[in-house]
Amino acid sequence: MSTPAQAATGTRPAAATHAFRPSFYFWMTVVMAAFVFGGFGMTYLAPLARGTFPPAPPIVHLHGLVFFSWMILLVLQPLLVNTRNVALHRSFGTFGIALATVVMLLGATITLISATATRDNPGVNYYHGTYLGLMATLGFGLLFTLSIRNARRPEIHKRLMLLAVLPLLPPGVHRVYMVPLGLVEFPVVAMYITLDLLALAIIVQEWRSARRVGVYTIIGTAWIVMQQALHFPVTGSEWFADFMYWLTSLVHYR
Repeated sequence: MSTPAQAATGTRPAAATHAFRPSFYFWMTVVMAAFVFGGFGMTYLAPLARGTFPPAPPIVHLHGLVFFSWMILLVLQPLLVNTRNVALHRSFGTFGIALATVVMLLGATITLISATATRDNPGVNYYHGTYLGLMATLGFGLLFTLSIRNARRPEIHKRLMLLAVLPLLPPGVHRVYMVPLGLVEFPVVAMYITLDLLALAIIVQEWRSARRVGVYTIIGTAWIVMQQALHFPVTGSEWFADFMYWLTSLVHYR
């Protein structure tokens, strides 16, 4: 409630400056986190809580902890901006860069370790999974770097951050579709349609707010389109099979 002096001057109570005003970026991170926690909740978190998750190397749990932490930070950052805690948002910057670096390195590592374990008897999803894992590492690394380089240009920085996360989402998106529908093979087409819709939402929001689509948004969207266009030609090729066999032959994990 305003005091008489505040009413007379037209000012608001100090607490009002911290009122929560959810932005497009906040809701987008919530949707992305829902795919990750929803998908992995069914295949990892719930079985882990029930004690039915099969024995796994420590790096699997480390990867899960780091990736979930990244998604929580992703939601937290626009939340802090929306509640006018910009200083706290910025204070997480260095930590966010370090965490994102670990996400990228662990993502590449878990992809190669998993591929090595089944190299001699690849399953139906083997080449889809390895392709998506490698593209996630490259796409996230490229777009996250561009986002950090544009940290002083908030609108570009925020959009690039959203676009950088898109290549990381396929494992969660797959599980959201596969578990309820009882699918065995990755729903690759449905997964890419989901990523396309998220990218389209980012484009539409920029067009509505700025009446244009910036070059960085085009770059981020182009990565998803390029990855999608190359997916089946690459994963179905002999050279990719040979490349993965050679690459995994260099990996040794105990």
